[in-house]
Amino acid sequence: MSVAASVPAPAPAAGSKAWAWLLLSSLFEITFALGTEATDGFTRLGPSLLTAAAAAAGIYTLSQALRTIDVGVGYTVWTGIGAVGTVVLGTVVYGESLTVWKVLAFVLVIGGVLGLRISDALAARKAAA
Repeated sequence: MSVAASVPAPAPAAGSKAWAWLLLSSLFEITFALGTEATDGFTRLGPSLLTAAAAAAGIYTLSQALRTIDVGVGYTVWTGIGAVGTVVLGTVVYGESLTVWKVLAFVLVIGGVLGLRISDALAARKAAA
């Protein structure tokens, strides 16, 4: 019997909690990325402290999510949400350009994130059956 076969499948509530951890972690990832711009090369104390705290909180909350979610799925979703959120908020906060190609890329990333979420839910349902 393999180790994977001896580990019980997580309960649906545990999976939902893990996805909540992952969403929270993604918000910290966005804060970290946007904060890095505000640090001016980590020469400004306030933004530097906020950025470091967001990075630490993001890693902690990601680790909580990965207790249940497969690392390949969790990390990909984390970086996807972080990337899209950073570009969208970078447009709002820093006035960065938003092009048709960026919007198309958002749609593809969001589609991939949704696909991974659905595949994770289907795998959990299959394991529970």
